[in-house]
Amino acid sequence: MRRHTGPDDWRETNRARWDERVAIHTASDYYDQERFRRERDVLRDFEIAEVGDVTGRTLLHLQCHFGQDTLSWAHRGAAHVVGLDFSEPAIEAARDMAAELGYGPERASFVAADVYDAAEAVPDSSYDIVYTGIGALNWLPDLVRWAETVASLVAPGGFLYLAEFHPLCDALDDETGSRIAHDYFSREAWVDETPGTYTDLDAPTVNNRSVEWQHSLGDVVSALAGAGLRIDFLHEHDMTMFQRFGALRRGDDGYYRLPGDRPRIPLMYSLKATRPAS
Repeated sequence: MRRHTGPDDWRETNRARWDERVAIHTASDYYDQERFRRERDVLRDFEIAEVGDVTGRTLLHLQCHFGQDTLSWAHRGAAHVVGLDFSEPAIEAARDMAAELGYGPERASFVAADVYDAAEAVPDSSYDIVYTGIGALNWLPDLVRWAETVASLVAPGGFLYLAEFHPLCDALDDETGSRIAHDYFSREAWVDETPGTYTDLDAPTVNNRSVEWQHSLGDVVSALAGAGLRIDFLHEHDMTMFQRFGALRRGDDGYYRLPGDRPRIPLMYSLKATRPAS
């Protein structure tokens, strides 16, 4: 697997961007913190079905932002959830919400650390479930190191669950999503300077530079298999969480899909990978 390339300051650049956007996100209608306080669950239906019952299990959420998904798993019965993110403001917001919902650190704890340092930063040596949410892998240049870190944190008999945007989308044109416009196998960093954020495109922001990478589906699977995990399933989905292409239409279930007269393509994928019990 060839190494991805990019600027040396990628981590500091991305952290500054995310730090600034935490306050915008927590105040946004997109995340709707008031509704979360009432319902305590923002997980997607396919994730709930594919992860299964978490009652009594330990769960580590890598790249957790300010912890809505993490706390949703606690609400669904996980015995102890741990959220990790490199943004201090995000972790502070997550801790505040956990306390507000009545979860002490023995039930929900949050750690500010880089995902590559997770094994040294989290309170336990392994977890029944390692979970990573949507829109996470694109911020990481080294997928092999990520997979090795993940595998080291999965308890024997436990598993990783990953849900992500499908990498094919990175190769398609933004307007229609109907033609190949970019290199699917690119290893070059994508450096962007777009202000605002996905919860408010017009939000006034200062730290606008970001550094991201593409990861092919083959690279994801190969990295996890190479780290000793067994791939239980790889599911590709014809829907996504936002209007990635102008042609997508929002359905009654809240997901975005191509119109019925268009051939379907995968817009997201989900994967479960188990660590053998012995």
